[in-house]
Amino acid sequence: MRAWRVMKHGEPQDALTLVEDAATPEPGPGQLRLAVSHAGVGLPDLLMCRDAYMLTPALPFTPGQEVVGTVTAAGEGTRHAVGDRVMAISAFFLQHGSFAEACLALDDFALPVPDTMPGPVAAGFVIPAHTAWVGLVQRGALRAGETLLVLGASGGTGSVAASLGKALGARVIATAGGSEKAAFVESLGVDVVIDHRRQGIAEAVREATDGRGVDIVYDPVGGDAFTAATRCIAREGRLLLIGFASGRWGEPRPPHMVERNYSVIGVMPNGYDRKFKEDAHAALLEHWSAGRLQIPIHEIFPFERVPDAIGVLAERGAQGKIVVEVAPA
Repeated sequence: MRAWRVMKHGEPQDALTLVEDAATPEPGPGQLRLAVSHAGVGLPDLLMCRDAYMLTPALPFTPGQEVVGTVTAAGEGTRHAVGDRVMAISAFFLQHGSFAEACLALDDFALPVPDTMPGPVAAGFVIPAHTAWVGLVQRGALRAGETLLVLGASGGTGSVAASLGKALGARVIATAGGSEKAAFVESLGVDVVIDHRRQGIAEAVREATDGRGVDIVYDPVGGDAFTAATRCIAREGRLLLIGFASGRWGEPRPPHMVERNYSVIGVMPNGYDRKFKEDAHAALLEHWSAGRLQIPIHEIFPFERVPDAIGVLAERGAQGKIVVEVAPA
């Protein structure tokens, strides 16, 4: 089979090599082998190329965390059968990610794909949507009528969180960098868009909330954006740590947290049991089917251009989710 392998660490164009005769992986207990249809591209894929991600496997390996495909083999103890079409998280940490014609996937995080859902949408659904659900619903306890600030709302993660926030009944304030990205975020139906290149985040949020601040912050950016958010969070607010697209995590300041009486909460959609994931998935699919939840697609790249697809993230050019088409429908 063909597979993109990270043979050395560096930028995607230098790190990745297309191997034409890679061995087809065999699933172990709790694993599935998928014939890959589409693969989602995320920041961890770029960081793994650079050896800057905590779950980077040993060289050589195939990156790609997000996948939609058809089960071709099932390991012991799995619930899926050959022929099932699923969206899943790959076993990238075992060197068999989704930028390949076949990959290994975790049966515990392999979920059904509606017949009406296109492959590219399914490829970009699991991680952004389930992370947003765990953050906003499970960890953040978002209530209808509250005000939500989504940082980096033009990216694949932030755009889905902004859309889900609206679906859950929040007033959504969203940030983006530059007029083009701001226009994209506005198209998601949010209530207020802040172009952080033209105005300060904290000042704009306070103006938009009559000085009160926001109840919840969804932060996949970190760095200076996190610091700005701490200056405009309401008392008893919840600041959700999702990621560090800026290159560094936000740095909580306990004295400020105590003084302002807000919480900083870590968010990751793993560690939950099968029933939790299935229930969350059902709720998310209901919002998607009703047109309330959007999974915006920035661009669909052919399999031969995986390094270019990951490179868009390095250039911070994405507006929505980047997807690779591995096997044309």
